[in-house]
Amino acid sequence: MDERSGGHHRLIIVLLMVLLFGVLMIQYACPSKSECYMLHQLGSWLAVGRKAGPGYLGTDPQDGALARFVPRFNFTKADLNRVVDFNIKGDDVIVFLNIQLERPCECHAGQKKCTCLRPGKKETWLFSRFSTGWSCGLHADWTELTSCVPTRMDSQEVAKNLPRPLVPLLSEWRHVQRGATWKASLHVCEGRSPTLSELPNCYPGDDWSGCSLQEFIDCQYNLANNRQTRMLADLSLVGCYNVSTMSEDERWAVLLESAKRNLRGMAFFGLTEYQRKTQYLFERTFNLEFIAPFTQLNGTRAASVDVPPQTQHTILQLNKWDVQLYEYARDLFLQRFQVARQQERRQARERRQQERRRLRGRVDWWDLEENLTMDDYLDNVEQW
Repeated sequence: MDERSGGHHRLIIVLLMVLLFGVLMIQYACPSKSECYMLHQLGSWLAVGRKAGPGYLGTDPQDGALARFVPRFNFTKADLNRVVDFNIKGDDVIVFLNIQLERPCECHAGQKKCTCLRPGKKETWLFSRFSTGWSCGLHADWTELTSCVPTRMDSQEVAKNLPRPLVPLLSEWRHVQRGATWKASLHVCEGRSPTLSELPNCYPGDDWSGCSLQEFIDCQYNLANNRQTRMLADLSLVGCYNVSTMSEDERWAVLLESAKRNLRGMAFFGLTEYQRKTQYLFERTFNLEFIAPFTQLNGTRAASVDVPPQTQHTILQLNKWDVQLYEYARDLFLQRFQVARQQERRQARERRQQERRRLRGRVDWWDLEENLTMDDYLDNVEQW
């Protein structure tokens, strides 16, 4: 027992001496943290790996949809790789709706508009209802914005958030049901608003308060149907609001292709059903960060509406162009997200490789210095 115990003690002493020798060697090679890269960079590698690895957004339950996602449409590299050199101090402007960013907007309680000025200038960098108000008309569409914004801003990047097709119609119906109207909307196209014969009213009085959902969707002049397609398309391609120039299917087919083309050309667009991915793509596209992560909230007024299955089917049939646009937009959005994540992983991998090469070069240099020192020592011994 004594002999075995003595062996254990000797082993412990040897291990302690090895540990002490290792600490001394580290202190000799790295006298301070600012100069020591081996341990410090190891920690940074792990941090980068955690941030850029699969787990970065993997805790987001929305990533399940990405794992099952199979692309249906073909897009060019330019369509998918959307990184904008946005200069907040220059002349660039983001045209956006319903968004608040970290810098440099000042929003105060009770105010309908926020102040979003460039650093050191009295110029706005964000064009939206919450910063500039309805400068181009109430809920201006693509046709109105493209003719209005350039006269107010020199350089702009357009961004948009898209909800599911059924949601905006139900939301608008509830809004109209409470007495809201679109009377302040200009619907300007090719320099003029539509005539009453081109865009008749759906109700005779001052508003449409109390209307049923069936009454709302039955009006053939109701712009709520296929609103996203119409608002993202160039209406001048179909004669604006003059529906006599072509058949209804031809008209909507042209508008759908125009909306798809404009969507591809946008610097950024997001989907309300993928809030975290939308935030990730926006921050990566414009190099702007939000002060807090997006939260997926589905508890809207539209979500609380109990719609019978048959009525839902009717609404989706009436809004078939919006359904097609959303399928296209979802495919493009998720492909953009995939490309962005792949680029981020590749960049993180390249950074790690560069750090390893730099560390190997530093270790090789240290070994060379040690060998030279030993050679000098042996030369001196021979001289003595």
